[in-house]
Amino acid sequence: MKKAVSRAALLLVASGILWCAGCARLMPPRKPAPPAGREEPTISLYVNQTGERKNIKLEEYVAGVVAAEMDPTWPVNALAAQAILARTFTMENIKSGKVRDLHGTDASTSKEEFQAYDPSRVNDNVRRAVDLTRGKVALYNGEYIKAWFNACDGGVSASAAEGLAYTEKPTPYVKAGVKDGCLSITVPENRYWERRIPLEKVRAAVQKITGRDPGPVTAVAVTRRGPSGRVEELKVGDVPVSGPALRLALGSDLVRSMLLTKVAVEGGSLVLAGKGFGHGVGMCQWGARLMAEKGRSPEDILRFYFKDIEIRKLWD
Repeated sequence: MKKAVSRAALLLVASGILWCAGCARLMPPRKPAPPAGREEPTISLYVNQTGERKNIKLEEYVAGVVAAEMDPTWPVNALAAQAILARTFTMENIKSGKVRDLHGTDASTSKEEFQAYDPSRVNDNVRRAVDLTRGKVALYNGEYIKAWFNACDGGVSASAAEGLAYTEKPTPYVKAGVKDGCLSITVPENRYWERRIPLEKVRAAVQKITGRDPGPVTAVAVTRRGPSGRVEELKVGDVPVSGPALRLALGSDLVRSMLLTKVAVEGGSLVLAGKGFGHGVGMCQWGARLMAEKGRSPEDILRFYFKDIEIRKLWD
């Protein structure tokens, strides 16, 4: 019997698998987490409107982001959940160095380059939310998560692959298929919207995305939907195109989501109708508001949309 056990152990070692008595499952190695207990960072910020570069305390910067990304009059706990995501996004993207390559700074005030920022909207609600979560970030396996959020997920969340066509790195911490009831409190234009888009604009967008000219557009069809019902792929003429990519190319404020209920060509226009506003990945802001109104904590709100995450305080 002892020989059999030894032989099995040798096989496990030879296979590169570590085994221990009492282990319920094999665990991935933990990556080193950001150090805790340090001082609040001062970051460099490029002000896109003026070209100015200035240094700013990170918590002051986060307040300006929260005020720009969410209605400052909303419940403090919803704003606080947004603050944790904003802080996480900031730390992750400083580490990546994207804006440093562009402007020589840690961050910028451009929504396209970094995240929205408007200190003029900061009020007491925002200050309380930022103070409540001071230094807190969201981690998965010791690394900053992709701190995705959206305005209104249309009642059901999406994976990163479905909502954003993001497959660069695994994001197992994003919960897909979460139903948060956000449509019960959101504004009417998030419950149902319809847009008519000139076909020439659609043709140009498809050519830009795919490098192929679909020619005069006479038909558009949905060829693939994801588990939440979002359109992942369409065929414009004979050219297949990513749903999330087409939304961005046409304008994410125009095509409010890919949770589409109608796709049709009518009278020289592509007619799209649907519900929700945004890509549907990560935290839904209207869902966060609903949960905050019910007394849920910022941490509880984030764990509703993200699984197996750690909320860690990096500085006091």
